[in-house]
Amino acid sequence: MKPTPETHNPVPKQPGAERFATMNQLFNPRSIAVVGVPRGLKSGKLFLLALLDMGYPGRIYPVHPEAPEIEGLKAYPSVSAIPGQVDLAIVLVPQEQTLGVVRECAEKGVKGVVLFTAGYKETGTPQGRAMEEELVRVVRRSGMRLIGPNCMGLYAPRTGLSFFPEISRVPGPVGLISHSGSLANILARVGAEKGIYFSKAVSVGNECDLWSADFLEYLGQDPETKVIGMYLEGIKDGPRFLEVLQEASLRKPVVIWKVGLTPEGSRAALSHTGALTGSAVLWEGLVRQGGAVPVSGYEPWVDTLMACALLPDSGGDRVAVISGPGGLAVSAAEACVPAGLRLAELSPSTRKTLGEFVPPTGTSLGNPIDVGLTASFRTEIYARAVDAAAADPGVDALFVIGRGLDPRTNRSYVDGMIRVRKDYEKPLMMINIPGAPAESAQHFFEAGIPFFETPDRAMKAYARIQRYRAWRLERCS
Repeated sequence: MKPTPETHNPVPKQPGAERFATMNQLFNPRSIAVVGVPRGLKSGKLFLLALLDMGYPGRIYPVHPEAPEIEGLKAYPSVSAIPGQVDLAIVLVPQEQTLGVVRECAEKGVKGVVLFTAGYKETGTPQGRAMEEELVRVVRRSGMRLIGPNCMGLYAPRTGLSFFPEISRVPGPVGLISHSGSLANILARVGAEKGIYFSKAVSVGNECDLWSADFLEYLGQDPETKVIGMYLEGIKDGPRFLEVLQEASLRKPVVIWKVGLTPEGSRAALSHTGALTGSAVLWEGLVRQGGAVPVSGYEPWVDTLMACALLPDSGGDRVAVISGPGGLAVSAAEACVPAGLRLAELSPSTRKTLGEFVPPTGTSLGNPIDVGLTASFRTEIYARAVDAAAADPGVDALFVIGRGLDPRTNRSYVDGMIRVRKDYEKPLMMINIPGAPAESAQHFFEAGIPFFETPDRAMKAYARIQRYRAWRLERCS
């Protein structure tokens, strides 16, 4: 990507281990000041409520010029009036007050600032840009780091950080970097419904000091993070981003949803976070070299993050489809080739095994394996069919479409799939029947099994992972 005229100059200049430690401090603060938190229920109050709801274990210092306490916590009139050390400050004051507060944080020795306030370079005005540049000068002279402005900040369930109330307290393997605060919040809130749990997440906003590449470098080295998701509106320094992306991708998948590749998207990104985007051709080249897993749209992003988080690090392009509905079996078969996969050739012994229990009429022992309507009330047919296909050395991964006819048989179906999954290391993906309730999904997610709404979405998500693994294998061999 073409770099902007801005220059990324982290202060202080640190070797890799020290740089990681500096970033790690942001996600592990022992004390937090929430500056400008309102007494009433306004948007800024959510940051304090989020920390309380998450059970943040450190000291929380609300800062308000008049209130003696907020939400049962002693409040202070300014950052400098706080008696103890402040590791992280979340700044919510109006724009005209931010520079003074950030200077005060620097003098206090605060290690990091999350600046929620907007109204800087994304406004497109000389005044907004000048104020943002002055913020950068202040933080870099002091060695303090700043996230934002115009951002939601940090979420880390293990350390009790949160940027919104009532999001999951359960830590997981997914790291998230987002230019959009709302998308970071949405995914953090609904992720658990898709089996996605987070190690750390950051909404970077205008990224005037710390950039998405800084957090990508950090999460690439973070042992708690197994897969990284990114929502990007622009890239400031293409060569640095590519270098960091390559290093991270050799360790773990980096699933990137990049917008701003059309004129309309570029204009929207510029007004949202002030991001300068880039051409689609340059972006495609960066993805190929960097080993990223590119997606376009919210659903492919979530599907791929879910698959990366839950599937074993194994597999190949030879897939078997097991289905009760015949039409959906055909549609799944058709989705294979465009996705870059192929239907596995089942061995004669596998077909013989299938023939021992699959009903003889209205079914098929080929691939896709059509187990027929009977399997919806005799759900052991599903389990035995999946077991037979998983045992076939010519099958790399399995896609199963079906369910039981009622709650009792459906629970038997779910339990059977989970039992089979435990017996094999091969990727197993479940697919819902259109129009059917998805009450089985949570059971599958808890067992580490992805659940998709359509065969096409399942095939594409798995194929993206296989392309990434092929890139990594080629680079590591």
